[in-house]
Amino acid sequence: MKYPRIPLFFLAAAMSASTLVVADDDDEEPFDEARLFFELNDTDGDLGIHGKIDGDEWKYLEIEDPRDRKMVQIRIRGRLRRQGLTELFFESAEPTFDELDPEKFFRRFPQGEYDIEGYTLDGEERESEVYLSHVIPAAPDNVMAGGAPSASLESCEGEDGAASPPVIADATDGVTISWDPVTMSHAARWAGDDEKIALGEDGIIDVRYYEVVVEIDESDFKATAIIPGDVTEWELPGDFFELAEGEDGFAQYKYEILVRTNVYDDDGNPVILEIDGELDNLPGNKSAIESCFLVPAADED
Repeated sequence: MKYPRIPLFFLAAAMSASTLVVADDDDEEPFDEARLFFELNDTDGDLGIHGKIDGDEWKYLEIEDPRDRKMVQIRIRGRLRRQGLTELFFESAEPTFDELDPEKFFRRFPQGEYDIEGYTLDGEERESEVYLSHVIPAAPDNVMAGGAPSASLESCEGEDGAASPPVIADATDGVTISWDPVTMSHAARWAGDDEKIALGEDGIIDVRYYEVVVEIDESDFKATAIIPGDVTEWELPGDFFELAEGEDGFAQYKYEILVRTNVYDDDGNPVILEIDGELDNLPGNKSAIESCFLVPAADED
């Protein structure tokens, strides 16, 4: 999908006054796609900022935060300057909460509008504005794989003293991974908890989609699916479990469930994109939970 530049304004003719619409309001050409969002790994206890920018081949790009402070500057040199870049995806480092206090992290990346500006190889300006929210969705709860509760990170990593991951004895007819719907922000879900840090701010949680990724440990095989926000389970076909060979007769399957929400502004208004003349919600932050299970490995013969 192609996304135009997104300065913020109210489009009363198209939407209600309570809806924040993102669209062009001047002659400046936008990037085809411009995104900033947070991603939380709730299992590992770390948080990072991600970005994705795509468009015509460019030679210079910068990102400024809501206080007009420059946080990214890329100037292409040498032979690559003649070729130009078209797509950039980045992930920040993700130190644990013990290494970087989440409150300090959020101060580094304040909530609000970020300017993304650049120049193409032909010297044409590109400029987009994106909205970064501090409302982080809670990670999925009550996760089950084949009817077994999710395993701890320690058991998946084989730490001494940790219980073994659950074993699914018969996966020939497939394995269903399920979870409860995500309806709360991380801040609301864990407010007042003594053992878990409540992250970000409370706000509206409107699930855009879930994503499930399953990897066979120590192999190149992976299964992934994007699932609508009103669906909370996914079945891996039995054929997938014929691919693995494992030690001691078992193969380990690591899986991750991510939830992504739509963006709402400071006043609780949905932030809307105008995409090729049609309106859509702006995709926002992600949270993930990781776990694993064991299945009897395929016969090596």
